[in-house]
Amino acid sequence: MTEVRHIKVLKRRDIILFSVSAILLLDTVAAGAAIGVSSLTWWVLLGLLFFIPFSMISAELGCAFPDQGGIYAWVKRAFGERWAARITWSYWVNVAVWAPSIFILFSGVFAQMFWPDMSMTAQIALGLALTWLTVFVNVITLELGKWVPNMGAIIKMIVFLAVIYGAFGYYQENGFANEITLQSLTPNIGQGVTYIPVIIYGMLGFELVSAGAEEMKNPARDVPQSIYVSAVIIFGLYFLATLAVLVAIPVNEIDLVEGLLDTLAVFFGQTASGQLFILLLGVGTLYTFFSNGVTWALGCNRAMAEAALEGEMPAQLGIMHQKRGTPLGAAIALGLVSSVILLLYGFLAENNEDLFWSLFAFSGVIFMIPYVAMMFAFIKLRKCEPNIDRPFRVKGPDWLVYGMACLCALILLATIILFIYVPGEGVQQAVLWGSIFLLLLGEVAIMVAHRKRQKQS
Repeated sequence: MTEVRHIKVLKRRDIILFSVSAILLLDTVAAGAAIGVSSLTWWVLLGLLFFIPFSMISAELGCAFPDQGGIYAWVKRAFGERWAARITWSYWVNVAVWAPSIFILFSGVFAQMFWPDMSMTAQIALGLALTWLTVFVNVITLELGKWVPNMGAIIKMIVFLAVIYGAFGYYQENGFANEITLQSLTPNIGQGVTYIPVIIYGMLGFELVSAGAEEMKNPARDVPQSIYVSAVIIFGLYFLATLAVLVAIPVNEIDLVEGLLDTLAVFFGQTASGQLFILLLGVGTLYTFFSNGVTWALGCNRAMAEAALEGEMPAQLGIMHQKRGTPLGAAIALGLVSSVILLLYGFLAENNEDLFWSLFAFSGVIFMIPYVAMMFAFIKLRKCEPNIDRPFRVKGPDWLVYGMACLCALILLATIILFIYVPGEGVQQAVLWGSIFLLLLGEVAIMVAHRKRQKQS
């Protein structure tokens, strides 16, 4: 393994903001609200059954095993190199597929604000430019690069708070655009399954910052405290912003791509000063879409580089910048894969909403797989390494703690199924076969790396 010197630059503040930037997604609000008023109940139920257990499990793993690579290191410790390489591939290639969807979302909002007749070709070109700007931020030092997610988190919180404040004023004058009753709050499985995966998707990412564990000043102390603070911020803003969208926009009129700006226009668009405020919030929203891509790339590229440096993935993915110690090879490869996928999917999609959802569902399947492995790695490490110092430990008897991890794994598996099979529409063939292709491609990459390591040894 090549020795890499990591500079410790991440403080508790950075870890909090990094987690907020990774998990708090503006696009999740509109997609979640599209379920209807019952989405509020789904947020509470899934918060209790999944969000809280998942955050606690991430906190324990992050402070007990503060190894560079995060989820890669945990799965390797529990199940060995081959499974660690598989989940790292899924972790990394998911971002390569997902990043184009977030940049198409950027293009859609940019067109709505500044260029209403913007062609799909121009939107794809803008997405490609953002992809390679993301690569650049991943290659500069983390001491500088961390400010992209830090600022993204701050701007996200400002936008969320503006939406919530606007909803309060709108409600006082106009009431609700959707009727909120006991009946409408009651979860409807048939209605909710289409968008429930979006809510789960929007709850994942507490482990991401641990991919740079050796770049933290004090992970044993800061990871659990940061996850607690960021979890309260994230869940509170998600719930209240979803309520705000439902206050302003009838469910059947919520646009998955432009729903947030539509909501801001209802709240503040009646005056010239309000329109200027919307413009500023819109520009901030555009920045957060970019920072989302950067945040996830910063984490997954470090996990991939760690696997490649161990000889478990192709060596090219482990090339590090000689002066900065940043994951140069993984970042460039991510840019290339994202560009190809953006071009292939972009020219097949009829509009930006169709493209966004196709890429989102496609990446969602791959995205969930590492988290299933993470839940079982948590159980295995609890059993096999009980004497490891755990500054934070999930409280409760073993049967309850293991049951929480298994429930999280079941919810993740159900979410994978719902991304592939949409009730009323059937199996999403592009999502299914695209996911299988990417997983097989990962097996090929692992096999190539394994054979090269055998020859060298």
